[in-house]
Amino acid sequence: MKKDLISMEDLSIQEITDYLTAAVKVEAMPLNERVQFLPGRIMATLFFEPSTRTRLSFESAMHQLGGSVIGFAEQSATSVSKGESFTDTIHTVENYSDILVIRHPGEGTARLAAKESHLPVLNAGDGSNQHPSQTLLDLYTIQKDLGKIEGIKMAFIGDLKYSRTVHSLIRALMKLNVTDFTLVAPESLRLQKYFMSNDEPGKYQFKETDDIEEAIKNCDVLYMTRIQRERFPDLVEYEKVKDSYVLTASMLKEAKEHARVLHPLPRVREIAYDVDKTKHAGYFPQMKNGVIIRQAILLKHLGVQL
Repeated sequence: MKKDLISMEDLSIQEITDYLTAAVKVEAMPLNERVQFLPGRIMATLFFEPSTRTRLSFESAMHQLGGSVIGFAEQSATSVSKGESFTDTIHTVENYSDILVIRHPGEGTARLAAKESHLPVLNAGDGSNQHPSQTLLDLYTIQKDLGKIEGIKMAFIGDLKYSRTVHSLIRALMKLNVTDFTLVAPESLRLQKYFMSNDEPGKYQFKETDDIEEAIKNCDVLYMTRIQRERFPDLVEYEKVKDSYVLTASMLKEAKEHARVLHPLPRVREIAYDVDKTKHAGYFPQMKNGVIIRQAILLKHLGVQL
């Protein structure tokens, strides 16, 4: 039976742990060993929405495993621009490949693709819904940087309403026994209440505040997000909130010694460039981890046992 990666909600604690364990094994391997895993296998990248890190890290991951890549980076270069349906595109591309990686602005499109296709489908982001491979690389980065995930204190800053990375990561952290969350967002971009719901009343603490400096003092990981212009139906509303929170190096003077600043990138104005030179900046190593975790994902979904 084929296995898809669509949502963090679908994964058990053990399945999440298995991905992270596989990533540790992959990273320990020299490249000349990794390249022997997937010769002759083809990954199709169907990106109906712009991407730099997710698309290129998936492609780099596949090449380093000995496989090949086909696909497209924009919808205008496909027959969708001529009126072809999404499902017809899926049925076409599955004839040329072994696994599908899909990014689409529509929520639920990855799950639809998984239902339609006989191939494994990996969700590379569906609208403001989910981004599971990003979440797995975030978890892997936290584990590497802090030595653990369970029990850490998390702060999320910026766009918590539309950020699929935030939605995926919060739910995954709750599964992994992270219970302390600080949420800093403009009122119009606050996290929807249902993301905080669970079957264990009183276990999880979600503190909503406008005080970013208080959040910095108390957290182990500060997860910054971009205010996403493309998610706003009204650009006037975007202009009101686009510069709500900007992190600077001086603001990190009160941070814990081990605290890390993460960001799914791209950044616009929300992290000043002087933060890059601080010991807390973790977003570029985080980005590099994308290749490792996506290699672990590809191997698992193409049936390779490590």
